[in-house]
Amino acid sequence: MMVTTNKPKYQLAPGPDLDPEREDVRDRRGRRITQEYVEEAVADVHARVGRGRPSLSGRSSASPQVTFRLPPALREKAEAQARAEGLRVSAVARKALEEYLAQRDAS
Repeated sequence: MMVTTNKPKYQLAPGPDLDPEREDVRDRRGRRITQEYVEEAVADVHARVGRGRPSLSGRSSASPQVTFRLPPALREKAEAQARAEGLRVSAVARKALEEYLAQRDAS
C-alpha cells in the first residue's frame, strides 16, 4: 500500500535562532539581514514555488475533484499499475475513467 506523508516544506538549520534586529548578519552580497529582508525572501520563495500541482483545466483555478472508496485489493492493483507506469494512482484512475467513458460513448 502506498503511504504518503506530509513533509515539512522547510527545515530549520540546527543552532540558535537569529535575532536580525540585534545581530549584524549579512548575506553573501554584504546586505544586512533584517526582519524585513527575511519576510521579502520568504515571499519571493512562495511566489516562485507556487502551491500544489498544476490545474488540469489549464487555467489557474483548481481542478474539480472526485473522491471514492475502493476495496483494498483494487487499491493495491492500482498502486502496482501506477508504479509500473511511473504514474500516480490518480493518473491511473483518470485514465481508466476516460477509457470507460469513451467505450460508453462509442456504444
